[in-house]
Amino acid sequence: MSLSISPDERLVAGEEREGGPPTSTLAVGDYEREASASRFARLSRATFVGGIVLTGVLFATGAWQRRWIADDGLIVLRTVRNLLAGNGPVFNADERVETNTSAAWTYVVWFFSWLTQARLEYVVLAVALVLSVLAVVFAMLGSARLWGGSSAGHLLVPAGALVYIAVPPARDYASSGLENCLVIFWLGVLWYLLIRWSQAGRPGLPSYFGLVFWAGLSWLVRPEMTVLGGLALLLVFCAPMPDALRYAWLPERLRPLVIRALLVAIGGAVPVGYQIWRMGYYGLPYPNTAVAKEAGGAKWAQGFTYLWDLVGPYFLWLPLLVLAVLAVLLVRSRRSAGATGASDLDNGIERRSRRLQRWLRTPAAVVTLMLVGGLLLVLFNIRVGGDFMHGRMLLPQLFILLLPVAVLPIRLPDRARGGARWVHWSFAVPVAAWVATVGWALYVSGTVANTSGSQLSATGIVDERIYYVLNSGHDHPILAEDYLDYPRMRAMVQAIENTPDGGLLINSPSFMMWYVAPPPLPIPEGGAGHTVYFLNLGMTSMNVPLSVRVIDQEGLAYPLAAHTDRLVDGRIGHDKNLYPDWVLVDTGMVDRHPWMPWFMDEKWVIQARTALSCPATQDLLASYRAPLTFQRFKSNIIQSLDFAKYRIERVPKYEIQRCDLVDPIPPPVPN
Repeated sequence: MSLSISPDERLVAGEEREGGPPTSTLAVGDYEREASASRFARLSRATFVGGIVLTGVLFATGAWQRRWIADDGLIVLRTVRNLLAGNGPVFNADERVETNTSAAWTYVVWFFSWLTQARLEYVVLAVALVLSVLAVVFAMLGSARLWGGSSAGHLLVPAGALVYIAVPPARDYASSGLENCLVIFWLGVLWYLLIRWSQAGRPGLPSYFGLVFWAGLSWLVRPEMTVLGGLALLLVFCAPMPDALRYAWLPERLRPLVIRALLVAIGGAVPVGYQIWRMGYYGLPYPNTAVAKEAGGAKWAQGFTYLWDLVGPYFLWLPLLVLAVLAVLLVRSRRSAGATGASDLDNGIERRSRRLQRWLRTPAAVVTLMLVGGLLLVLFNIRVGGDFMHGRMLLPQLFILLLPVAVLPIRLPDRARGGARWVHWSFAVPVAAWVATVGWALYVSGTVANTSGSQLSATGIVDERIYYVLNSGHDHPILAEDYLDYPRMRAMVQAIENTPDGGLLINSPSFMMWYVAPPPLPIPEGGAGHTVYFLNLGMTSMNVPLSVRVIDQEGLAYPLAAHTDRLVDGRIGHDKNLYPDWVLVDTGMVDRHPWMPWFMDEKWVIQARTALSCPATQDLLASYRAPLTFQRFKSNIIQSLDFAKYRIERVPKYEIQRCDLVDPIPPPVPN
């Protein structure tokens, strides 16, 4: 019997004629379903791409409408100016002080400034906006891979990404000149790389090495991001290695060890190398800002106040709850649909440790890692007391928690996808949640949560952008000269111009005028130089030449102030305040009336001179002022941990007692 099929029989069986669709009833139905599925696939891809483009455009537009550069953002640019001038990564020439929390952000801005030779403010504005938008794009790409991509029979619509860009602080700090843009960009890329790694059947060495290298940068992006970067490195290190990564020429027992050693080396090369250099160059194991802000301290009550200052006014808990519940429902439905008896059999055969190791390289493990890391960072932020800028320090945590739901799948009814059944809840519930999220985003996007305006609120938290907009008189304070209209700035520049001999500029206790303490005679040729002692480092330092030394009472650029004890009831982020008597002595200006400011006490100045002679304090000063020889570099590494813990009393008399020195001012004789 012949098994050949005639052309007519093929036609009846549903095969297509050349150049046309099948003609049988069954074949026509199959063809229509295939065509409908093809159209749905194109619709799904178009929806996903359109959602990314729309979200990116909305974020860029919103950030541009609120464009500005914060005073703290200008601090970064002062360091970049010194780098470009050949003075090194310092805030003041001849003083090795790391005033920027994010080392990576400093060098990113420096690189693009060197590359473009454009004005620094414009460079940082452009880089910040681009990185902020790219962060959201990578977040959505990673989330799409998590849910199966745009060809998995559903529509992927922006959800968590809309929540993030709707929060006003997110748009404020997308262009502020601060490192927020780099932090969320690093988070978005890390999320995408982890998801891709967890889904790859046989990831190659470049995939592994690229992932661990990127995760290792966490310490340089921002120190607390090491929580997430460290967890990612631990996850990759403990997960099983595919056979493709095991070199055949190595003994079988050594192969996993060699690969893991390479992962450790690649992940730790840059952060460890920079850390050694940081300890030797700056004399500290972390940025000086961590000392000034007392990052190891605890202010729980203020931290919870800061958390509610962001969550409460925007009802932020609402979209987080809706999206979390929806994500759980979607995951459970998928597990139910894909459940088989094989897993139970595997559970009975394999050891629990091996099952756990296999689980580590799954999207579920990556999601768990991100959520746990995000919650730990929220807890850390609460512990240290939050920040004085409304929302800023919780934006990375919010971004992390929204990563798994940056986009969400909406499974259309089967008829819309070429099927024959309508599935109700899998379509109606996601649509309802998405509509609620969009409605919330539209409402919140125009909300003004912090109404302190140009004044400080009772909590010490302020809408930083509005504060500087109102106090500078510029809708978009971007250039350094925009801040000359901030109170006392033009007067500062004028005072420097009027004192060619140099001196120490100290603002009056009422913050109304500048006093200039002159240098002692004889005045060197060209003057003794100026030092400005003021709270706002960015606007002051960017409106004066690099030859003018700029320091602050909080200690961001002045380690002597940074190493004082924290004020118990001080404003968060501003709870250190070194008396100017110390600065007068430290700068070597005339310390007698009538030459020094009238509000300063000669006795305090004399005591400050004695207090500064404390050997431990002199060692601290030498760590960042003495010439950087090999011996100094080595000594700084050895003493860096001790320097980080060292604290002085801000009242000179008490510091004399602490250091066991002889007080030059004898106690009054009782009558």
